[in-house]
Amino acid sequence: MSRLTDINYVKGVLGRHGFTFSKALGQNFLVNPAVCPKMAQLSGADENTGVIEIGPGAGVLTAELARLSHKVVAIELDKRLLPVLDETLSEFDNVRVVNADAMKLDLAKLIQDEFGGGEVVICANLPYYITSPILMRLLEERLPVSSITVMVQKEAADRICASPGTRASGAISAAVHYYCEPEVLFKVSPGSFIPPPKVESAVIKLNILKEPPVKAADEGLFFRVVRAAFLQRRKTLANSLSAGLSLPKQTVSEILSSAGIKPNARAEEMTMQQFADITGAALQFF
Repeated sequence: MSRLTDINYVKGVLGRHGFTFSKALGQNFLVNPAVCPKMAQLSGADENTGVIEIGPGAGVLTAELARLSHKVVAIELDKRLLPVLDETLSEFDNVRVVNADAMKLDLAKLIQDEFGGGEVVICANLPYYITSPILMRLLEERLPVSSITVMVQKEAADRICASPGTRASGAISAAVHYYCEPEVLFKVSPGSFIPPPKVESAVIKLNILKEPPVKAADEGLFFRVVRAAFLQRRKTLANSLSAGLSLPKQTVSEILSSAGIKPNARAEEMTMQQFADITGAALQFF
């Protein structure tokens, strides 16, 4: 199955099935022979662990996951790839391809139906245009998975994994750190894909936490506060919260004062605990 890392072989399979790459779907297929085995190994897939893969493409990563795991369920939106995957994954009897949109599919039901109560990990080469939406959906639904290992644009990887309270952090950083411990595993060059993207990529792993690192008085409001805080990064936290939460500036000043936050502070300076403190202080106004 090493043929799957041969660009000419992959192009030949795609050509036989009349497949052409879709920019709208953000299709860039991995073909680097070193990347997929490493990614599969680091995902935690083994004979006792099931795998959900999102966007298998030509099946290069799928094949590596199938060699390690007792079962792989690959979710593919593009029905044009179904005959391609039938061919490239023909030697594996532990792979099931589901033609569906991962943003709409009932993932909790799928995991229960396919794996029962066994351990499950998620591994995927995500289309970059849906990185944040799909990651937040996977995390917010609190799926019964132990980790999520994904290929994303390097810039997104740095933002996602940045610790809250540092200059590189953003709303996605705080949201991700609420649910898991993220880490950047390794970088991947554009030449590892067909067609090659214009940006560098990175593989990250999100290790799911059993409990959030902070206790928010209201989880929904906590995330509203985080989103509002980063709404206007160049402005002070007070101005951003006032606009994002539709609250008078005087009210926001009172909230920040109650939380022990300086009025001229900025969102990227806030730790997870400080966001939780702001949430607690703001709760009376909602």
